[in-house]
Order: sequence, then C-alpha cells, then structure tokens
Amino acid sequence: MKHLQSFLIFLLFSGCLSAQNAIDVSARLIDSIHTISIDQNIKFVNTENRELVTIYLNDWNNAFSTKTSALAKRFAEDYARRFHFAKDHERGHTTINSIRDSEDLDLDWDRPGNVVDLLRIKLKQPLKPGDSISLNLKYDLKIPDDKFTRYGRDDEGNYKLRYWYMVPAPLDNGWKLYSHKDLGMQYVKPYSINVKIDVPTEYYAASGLNLTRTQTRQGFKTINFEGKDRVDSEFYLTKSFIFESISANGNQVITNIRDEDIQFDIKNTLLERTVGFLEQRLGSYPHKNIFITQEDYLNSPIYGLNQLPSFIRPFPDGFQYDIKLFKTITSNFLKNTIFINPRQEKWVTDAIMVSLMMDYVDTYYPNMKLIGSLSKIIGIRWFHLADLEFNDQYQFLYMNMARLNLDQPLTTSQDSLVKFNKNIANAYKAGVGLKYLEEFLGDESVNQSISEFYKKYKLKRVTDEDFAEILQKNAKKDISWFFDDYVNTNKKIDFKIQNVEKLEDSLKVTIENRRNNSMPVSLYGLKNGKEVYKTWVENVRDTMSVTIPKKDIERLALNYNQEIPEFNQRNNYAGVTKLLNKPIQFRLLQDVEDPRYHQIFFMPEFDYNLYDGVSIGPKLYNKTILNRTFNFAISPKYGFNSETLVGSASIYNAHQFENKELYGIYYGIGGTRFSYGYGLFYEKFTPFLSFAFRNSYLRSNERQRLLLRNVNVRRDQNSEAPLLQPDYNVFNVNYSYSNPNFLKHLTASFDYQLSDKFSKVAITAEYRKLFTNNRQINLRFFSGAFLYNDARSNDYFSFALDRPTDYMFDYNYYGRSQGSGLFSQQIIVAEGGFKSQLQPEFANEWLTTVNASTNIWNWIYAYADMGVVKNRGEKGEFLYDSGIRVSLVQDYFELFFPVYSSLGWEIGQPDYDQRVRFIVALDLNTLIRLFTRRWY
Repeated sequence: MKHLQSFLIFLLFSGCLSAQNAIDVSARLIDSIHTISIDQNIKFVNTENRELVTIYLNDWNNAFSTKTSALAKRFAEDYARRFHFAKDHERGHTTINSIRDSEDLDLDWDRPGNVVDLLRIKLKQPLKPGDSISLNLKYDLKIPDDKFTRYGRDDEGNYKLRYWYMVPAPLDNGWKLYSHKDLGMQYVKPYSINVKIDVPTEYYAASGLNLTRTQTRQGFKTINFEGKDRVDSEFYLTKSFIFESISANGNQVITNIRDEDIQFDIKNTLLERTVGFLEQRLGSYPHKNIFITQEDYLNSPIYGLNQLPSFIRPFPDGFQYDIKLFKTITSNFLKNTIFINPRQEKWVTDAIMVSLMMDYVDTYYPNMKLIGSLSKIIGIRWFHLADLEFNDQYQFLYMNMARLNLDQPLTTSQDSLVKFNKNIANAYKAGVGLKYLEEFLGDESVNQSISEFYKKYKLKRVTDEDFAEILQKNAKKDISWFFDDYVNTNKKIDFKIQNVEKLEDSLKVTIENRRNNSMPVSLYGLKNGKEVYKTWVENVRDTMSVTIPKKDIERLALNYNQEIPEFNQRNNYAGVTKLLNKPIQFRLLQDVEDPRYHQIFFMPEFDYNLYDGVSIGPKLYNKTILNRTFNFAISPKYGFNSETLVGSASIYNAHQFENKELYGIYYGIGGTRFSYGYGLFYEKFTPFLSFAFRNSYLRSNERQRLLLRNVNVRRDQNSEAPLLQPDYNVFNVNYSYSNPNFLKHLTASFDYQLSDKFSKVAITAEYRKLFTNNRQINLRFFSGAFLYNDARSNDYFSFALDRPTDYMFDYNYYGRSQGSGLFSQQIIVAEGGFKSQLQPEFANEWLTTVNASTNIWNWIYAYADMGVVKNRGEKGEFLYDSGIRVSLVQDYFELFFPVYSSLGWEIGQPDYDQRVRFIVALDLNTLIRLFTRRWY
C-alpha cells in the first residue's frame, strides 16, 4: 500500500510538471495608429523541480524598438540597410501598461541586461514545483513595417502578425532565453490559446487556430479563435479575404501562396496529394487547420525556382506551385508537431523535410531536371548543368559552402550560422545526409525511423538524441559515423582510389580516405560507362584494400552515382583496361563539374584600357562553378587599339584547414602583358605565397592575410622619354587585417617592399562608423617612409599624394599613363588618398596623410584630406583639400568634387571639370562581391 501511495503521488506530481501553460488574449486593433491594444492572461505552470522567483516572457515585438537590439545587430551583420535607416514609427515597439497577479497586485518587472525583447517578472512569493500562477498583462503593440521580416503592417493596410503576443520563455532544465533574430521560429513550450480580437468591420482574420465565433457590432466585429498544443502565433488581419480554405484529407489548408493561375480543381488535387503523402510517410496531423502563407514560403523558398522571372516557365504546369506547397506544408507540419529546440536541434526537422521533398519529387516527377525544359534547348543542353536532376541541387548547394571552407556542423546554433548555411546549406546537408544513410543501409529503415519518430513524439518535447536513438535502433549496420562525423562536425568526405592490382580473376583495390573520419564509401565497377558491380566499403580510416571480382570491369569508380556529398570526386576513378583513369573533355563556357572527365573550359573574355582598347580572346581554364583547390587560367587576347597580343595567365593551388585560424595557404604564379602607354607594353611575372587567417566564429567578417610575393616587371622603352629603370623586381611582404561590417568597418595593413634601388614601409588604416542617428564618419590614415632610396632621379617609386604610379601594376587603371583628360581623373584611394592634384604630388622620403568624410544627406558626403609631404633636401610641406563626395555605391561608383584646397577655391575655376575625380569598378567579380557579402 505504501508503494502504491508513493506511485500515485509520483504520477500526480509528474502530471503537474507536464501541464501546459494557458494564454488568453483579448485584443483590439486601432488601425489609425497601427496599434493593437492587448489585455492578456497567462496561466503559468512551474514544470521545474525547484522554486521560481521570477518568470521570463518573450516580448519579441519590442525587438524592433531600437537599433541596438539583437535583431537590429543581426540585420547589420547581413548588410540589411532598411532597418537602420527606417523611421522610428516604422520599427514598432511594445508599451507595457500594467502587470498584475491574480490578486490584482502590481508586479515588478524589468528587461534584464537591457535585452529589449525579454521581460522579467518578479513574483511576490516563490512559485513551487507543480504550482501555477495567473498573470494579467495590459500592453500596446506598435506594429512594425513588414519590410524588415515580411511580417508586420504592409502598404495595403494588412497586418501580418507573428510573435505578437507575449509567451513564457521555455523552462527546460533552466530558462532558455533567446532574442528575436529573424531565424524563423520561436522556441516555446506548447500552450493552449484563446484569442478574442476586435477589428474594424472591413477586416478579416485568418489563423491556424480554430475559428469559434464571429460577432459583428456597429463599427467593428469580434472574432474568437482557440487552439491546444500550440507553439506558433501567426495571425493575419486583412482588408480583403486573401486566403483560400481547401479541404485535404480531413484537414483544412488555409493558404495565400501565389498559385500561378492554377485552376481550383488542380490545386485541390495537389493539396490532397501533398497532405496524403505526408500522412503516409509521417502520420496524421493533429490540428484541424494547416495555415501556410506566402510569407512563410518567401522566408524559406526553394532557391532557384523563386529567382526565375515570371515569364520563364521551364517546368510543367503546376510543378512550381506543387513544390512550393509541399515545402511550406511540410515545414508547417513539422514545426507545429515536433517540439524540438529550433535554435540548437533544427537539423532534425530540416533533414526530415528535405529528404521528404526529394522522395516526393522522385515519386511524382522522376525525370525532372534541375533547369526543367531549358535542359532541352540547343546550346544549353550541351552543359553538364542540363544533365542534373532536380534533386541534385541539394548536394550542389551544400557543397558550395564546403568548397569555400565555410560549412558548419549541423548542430551549430542557428544564430551562429553563416546566412547561406542558415537559409540553405545546412538544411540541404541534413537532408542529403539522410539519403546517404538510406543508400548505405539499402533498406527502408530510415523511412521507418522517421515515421516512428513522428508518431512517438508528436506534440511532445523531443531532442535530437531521441531521433538518433530510433535511427540506430532500426539500422542493421553501425551508423555511429553518421552522428559522430557527419552531423556533429564539418569534416569533409574525400576518398581516392590509390592503387589497383590485377589478380587472376579479381581486382585488389586500395582505397585511401584523405580525411579523418569513418564514413563509408561506395565502390563501383564500370563497363562502357555502365555500372556492373557495386559494394560498400566501411571503416576506411587511412587506407584499406578490398578484393572484388573482375567482371570485365574497364574502370573503377568511388561514389559513381554521387549518393555521397563528397568534397572532391575528381580523384575517384581508376582505369583497369583503359589507359586514362577518365577521358579529357573540352567545354565551351564555365559549367558544373562533371567528375567523370578531366574538364577544360574555354570562353571569350573581354578587357579594356585606353591603350589596348577593347581586347578580346579565349580564356582556357579549369575552374568550375564551385570552387576547387587547384586552378589554372590562360587568357590571350587581341587588343584592337594596340593591334597585338596581350593577356594573362595564372596557376595556383590552395590548402584548406578546417576549424583553424589559419584556414588557407595559397601559392602560385601569375603573369600579365598589357599596354601601359600608346605603343608601350609591360610584362609582369609574380610568384606568390599567401596565408589566410579568420575568426573561428564564422559570422564574424574578421580576416587576416599575410602575402609574400616577388613582382618582376619588364617595360618597353619610350623613345620620347627614356625609362631609367625599364626592368625591375620588388619583393613584397604585406600583412592585412580586415573586419568590414555595415555599422563598423575597420581595415589595416603593413607593407614592406625591397628592391635593388629602394626599400620602403607603409602603414594604412581605415575606419568607418555608422551611428544610430544615421551619421557616418570615414577616417583613413596612411604613413609611408623609405628605409633607403637610390631612385630619386624620378618619382616612379615615390609615395604619391593623390594618384600612385602603381609600379607593381596592382590597380585597375584604365589610362595609367595619362597626365590629362578624363582617364587621368580616375582615382584609386591608395597611398596619400588626396582628391585634388597638388604640388608636390610625390614624396621620395616620407608621406603621412589623413582622409576623412562624413555624410551631409543620404549618399552625399563632405570630405577633407590633410597631410605632410617630405622630399629629400626639402622641408616637409603641409597640404590639404576638401570637397563633396557623391557615393552612389561606396568603393564602387563615386564622384569627388573639390571645393577648397591648398590651391585656394577650386570651385568655379575655368578647368574645374578636369578637377573632378571618379571611382568606377567595372570588374565583374568586384561587383558580385557587393551582392554576395550578405550571404557569406
């Protein structure tokens, strides 16, 4: 009896600990001031085995209230300018009017550590384990503009609400406190919810909650919703009913996803198929409504599809809509039923979602190509890209980050992921990993495990360890490598066939694992390009030899069907009866890598400078769309003005290191030949060695580089002005530090140069700061000095005040020898960094300058430069200039209009148009970095 009583007490106590919080929201929309007034009751249950003296609530609407919140910092890290430059009324905030307990006593509250989207409530009495407390909150929500996160008030007066009412932060062996960082999901414990909202009569309300009542009165209507076991707060108030409600397998799918004019009966069929597929593979959905919105899709689109213009339809009717629906519904299905920590363990739901998407496409669109019907167009179909299946995109986009050495473990917290990993690569790696596991096991155990996991833990708190336990339980092989090496690390996969020994009726194949992991690899035997043999080789830590039957095998290949997301597949082939391991293939234009061939690409390339004019020629190279470690490029061109051969060539190799501050070593040789004047050519030959360092926190932009190179230059003699030093070489050591960010930008470098005629050192530092009042300051400091200088007979090697001579031919001058005319007005801010052309313009002993600017209005700045120029045998001369800088795209397209300098008033001078300077970046790679910096 005593044991029975203890057991009953334990059950009662456990029931208390598992009890849900309950939330009642009574809200009123005041459209004229874009505000929602809320009277909210929260029944909070202490599910810990300790007393609580404080309760934390998530107030994520208030994350928009300041430019210093975690959300604002996240936007700045991603170079999202809109939030910082928005007006105060566009950002939104929360105003707390009162917080009281069930006895109507005011409770003290604060925002701990100045975390603006978190509320800490101090209780009058400690809350014991299993006990509950009722809190009453009255507050007003100023709704932010939807241009920041796609949620908020839009231009048509609709309110797309998410994370709007307050919810208790989760208690899970302590408080789990997370700020709003626009990561896609709030971590909360499931709760029951009742919402009663008053809206003007012209508004409609839509939600995934169950609609229980609508009552219309004069001037407004009251709408009631309710739900149980909820973790999401998405809620729409719209001036027209923009949602469709379609019945699918007993559920109501409420959606406003753009349907591309798909007929209703087709939409209904697609929805029935999608929901049916998910219920077959996972299990039944426990809620009545499946609420999916265009904003849900746009925040996590199918990259590639959503980038295509609407007039391009390379896919069959309904395919794009079907895939958009499937991804959004699957995401909604999982996030509302699998209560996992979305910050730390999201890889589980990502893996399930992407693997289901791949299976769905294989089932209903088995022959779908990545680029659809474009793969059949003459010209495009010659590319290997046209051969890729639709599902190949997942491995391809993950491998993009692996090749850049920017991939991160799947268990990395979502707020620590590089944007490309957070939005794309990590989810794709997770899904591809499950398919890799499925191929390795060769049975249905992975699908069975996913179904078992969903059914067992639906609407329950679950961890990634629970998922791993089910996978391992159902697997007939050891799959510890999947969690130890694939999930928990960013270790690359790279196998190589090291040796093939021909025996009487068999082949002895030695396989090398070039990485420190225990992942398995598939081995194929090929004949006439067709698979005639396959086996899996496990536990290859270093090298392993396996014996397989000959079977008329012509070539051997590892990972032939690319079921493994392997870093380098180019070394996976070995000839048995063939001379070459794989044939050579020439391709017009850059393409996706085809590891079955030695690929060489060629394409037309264009360059321009004043003396060669437009130069055109073929570029022969091996770089594919994804990065590779060994690269070469040969680019001879014909200059139409110089009427001769110019161009460049380079070869370099890279060694990458995972999770090290020294993340890359690069070495190689490059050479160029172009005109430096009319009828005058230079040739530059440069061997180099570079060491690249970075912050271990990959979201940081902090980088360091040490470059050692020897620049060898040969120049044609000018008969009119003979060169004193036509040929020279300069040994250069350059250390650079950079930490560029939207709000604060810092770069610095130390440069040492040694030649037979001179030795010099220089220090450059640049700092930019954008303040909360939108005022920006830009400061640049330069100081350079000769250690010795035996080349003072001219200023070719001297420090330049405004326009460096660029004797190492590093800068992209379009008319480098011009002393007058438009091309002489091109400026590259280097060395002295002055904008006006002052005398003396060179320093053969030392030069120190400071450049500064600040914004006047938007992209218009005032600038000022000052410095001292010191030449041998002369006193140092102080010089200065000032003017207006028009920065249309900073560092890429800018104009400088001088106003006042050491020459006096420059504005209004007869030759003023010749004093204006400009920056124009025409290099395509430079412009691409302007757009990709927010992703990497």
